[in-house]
Amino acid sequence: MTNNLTYAKSGVNIRSAEKFVKFISKFTSKQNKNKKQDNIGNFGSISKIPNNLKKVHLVASTDGVGTKIEIANELNRFDTIGIDLVAMNVNDILVQGGKPFIFLDYISINKINQKKLRDILKGIQKGCKISNCELVGGETAEMPGTYSKGKFDIAGFSVGLVEEKNILKKKNILEDDLVVAIPSSGLHSNGFSLVRYVLKKNKINFKKNKKLKNGY
Repeated sequence: MTNNLTYAKSGVNIRSAEKFVKFISKFTSKQNKNKKQDNIGNFGSISKIPNNLKKVHLVASTDGVGTKIEIANELNRFDTIGIDLVAMNVNDILVQGGKPFIFLDYISINKINQKKLRDILKGIQKGCKISNCELVGGETAEMPGTYSKGKFDIAGFSVGLVEEKNILKKKNILEDDLVVAIPSSGLHSNGFSLVRYVLKKNKINFKKNKKLKNGY
């Protein structure tokens, strides 16, 4: 009877998960040719802190992309949401005065879909390249019963480095200081519950709106 009790019968495909991990390892190796440590597939990642920094501090951040995932599912487009995931994390490091150093991701999904996961990963890797940090590991969890068909969630964790003299402190922000605002390039990963509500209320079809679709 015990021979009939397998992960596959419970809805978890271990071989498919292993196949995706191998893809991650090969993909990140090509993207990060100069890295000395291959962390993909290990239980924890190992990274050497640069020795040219003085009084170095770690800056850590964790975040997700919220309900923008629902837009990705509606459009069936998953190659950009990984960029947003990285941005949501490294931006919180930058405003502390730090520089992004390493990034890890967490993907939970009802059933492993190689194309969907690879598209998400490519976006994550692109986000890491833009922010000059390295994807050093992560976790992919197949969770049938927790997520309905086609549903998934992603989260990220990032660590940055900052020298003590460069830490941006709240106490240095004073009344009458000048605030310089930089225009956003578009909607990213905050407030998408409101965005989706506005689209629905105004009966705007995201798929058919070329401007919105391209902006995604």
